[in-house]
Amino acid sequence: MCAQGRPDDVGFGVRFLAGDVADAYLQRADIQRGYTVVVWGGRHVVEPTELTDEEAAQYWLEVMRAGRALEKHFEPVKLNYDTLGNELPHLHTHIVPRYADDPRPGWPFPFPEEKQPSIPEDELLHDVEALRRLT
Repeated sequence: MCAQGRPDDVGFGVRFLAGDVADAYLQRADIQRGYTVVVWGGRHVVEPTELTDEEAAQYWLEVMRAGRALEKHFEPVKLNYDTLGNELPHLHTHIVPRYADDPRPGWPFPFPEEKQPSIPEDELLHDVEALRRLT
């Protein structure tokens, strides 16, 4: 992730928020409408505890900024925030909108193990533009 820099398109998603310390990418995989990953854009860190207090405050403010845009545009019932890093050891937070009719309401989101098809590109870009206007 560090080597990529901060591009608008990282293959798996398209950036809708270019913050001071983090970028939010709407995911291409059709896992859950609005599924987003916010990536720390500063020096390489794995855990949020490696950030200074000021960096942490800025990172979480930008995560919340992305979350607010997702709430306004997609109108989910709830948002889940997952800061994992098990597979990719670089600070990033998954934001998963939850809907009343999603695969497992009331439980953690059941991410599929197999690769999912992509959201149609025109739909993805329409959502990205709407989210950019909201951030």
